[in-house]
Amino acid sequence: MILEMKVPSPGESITEVEIAEWLVENGDYVEKDQAIAEVDSDKATLELPAEASGIITLKAEEGDAVDVGAVVCLIDTSAEKPEGGEAPEQEKKAEVSKTEASKPVSSETKTYATGTASPAAKKILSEKGMDASTVSGTGKDGRVTKDDAIKAVPSMGTPTGGNRGTSRSKMSMLRRKVAERLVEAKNTTAMLTTFNEVDMSPIFALRTEYKETFKAKHGVSLGFMSFFTLAVVRALKMYPAVNSMIDGKEMLSYDFCDISIAVSGPKGLMVPVIRNAENLSFRGVESEVKRLAIRAREGEITVDEMTGGTFTITNGGVFGSMLSTPIINPPQSGILGMHNIVERPVAINGKVEIRPIMYVALSYDHRIIDGKESVGFLVAVKEALENPVELLMDNDVKKALEL
Repeated sequence: MILEMKVPSPGESITEVEIAEWLVENGDYVEKDQAIAEVDSDKATLELPAEASGIITLKAEEGDAVDVGAVVCLIDTSAEKPEGGEAPEQEKKAEVSKTEASKPVSSETKTYATGTASPAAKKILSEKGMDASTVSGTGKDGRVTKDDAIKAVPSMGTPTGGNRGTSRSKMSMLRRKVAERLVEAKNTTAMLTTFNEVDMSPIFALRTEYKETFKAKHGVSLGFMSFFTLAVVRALKMYPAVNSMIDGKEMLSYDFCDISIAVSGPKGLMVPVIRNAENLSFRGVESEVKRLAIRAREGEITVDEMTGGTFTITNGGVFGSMLSTPIINPPQSGILGMHNIVERPVAINGKVEIRPIMYVALSYDHRIIDGKESVGFLVAVKEALENPVELLMDNDVKKALEL
């Protein structure tokens, strides 16, 4: 029996996927539920499992865009599993590889590969500052002739003799969608960015005192994301316009805080969502951040886990960024950018002290968020981060950290 395997729907509104990589080869024997391919949608990379055991025949190439419901492979379920578990096609390819490897390399091939030149051609090329390997020869076995050397045109740049090759690769569907959304955000929003700086000393002190106990009890580290997430939740409650978005001619505001966190995954930027962050403790935020980050980096994140956020936090500081203007994640209206922490001299009570300082940036849609609200929001985030015990922990650190 020949089973037609069709592309399942990865989620609502997705009508097309791209074959990112076949994990099996044509003619392989596959087991039921074995991952046979990775497919990219515009939101995530998903594995395609075999629906039955048998010999597989591929009907699409890597890089092909296929409609949801289209047949991408056939599985001959009546075929018996080959002894030793290796498919006939694989055995053939293994034999071919051995045969090819044992073939001697002909002197003709070697001559052509080296790009040799006649003595006269070498002299002309030397005067031009060119290497014979950069010139296509028309002589026997690809030899560069005097005429080839005369016609050769050197690069207008400084000759270095180094490699000047280029490569071209197709962007994944996920990367293309991210690019489209970023351009959309720049073109369709009145985006502005406001900046501030945060003295991270109080958070450093809390982490130094409690991080070991916190990790021992909860199994996760006490990082910066929990402080920033809870500071953002507090600020969103104070400035609800930042927790809103435009829907046609209306402004849609939310009474909950679904915080998107930008994560660098193997297929590019992914933005999983922490649901109802307003109900989470420090332990809850750190646990959810860890869970979502692992799923994103291992390619297991689902479409549902990356949709529906109301505000985004991105941390360019992990890559060493000092300052940036983050781009809004549409249809959201605001995004907070974190950056690296650097010891800087600052004035404290009339004296210069060295403090760990982080620059923060809020990009916002000026169509629904006024300057007063955007600046007030960022100041509220700054206040909470510089006074976390009072504003985020209700003056009870151990209770807040559940120690």
